Amino acid sequence: MDDKTSLFDVSLVKRKLISSTLKEVFEALKERGYNPINQIVGYLISGDPGYISNYKDSRSKMLDFDRSEIMAIILEDYLTK
Repeated sequence: MDDKTSLFDVSLVKRKLISSTLKEVFEALKERGYNPINQIVGYLISGDPGYISNYKDSRSKMLDFDRSEIMAIILEDYLTK
């Protein structure tokens, strides 16, 4: 057995969870015929969850995260690519 301590980065796990949730919500909104970019931006700017459809539980998935965390991940992904 190995005596080394393993490090577990919770922020990395949360980042991946938020990213995968955004992709799921994006696809669900697209399936329903919405413009997913406009809907997600509307929600992030206003905080009104009505911008996100309940289809495939998308609204509750988005509400699991703080909007500022979502925006920070989107911005960081954009600026580091």
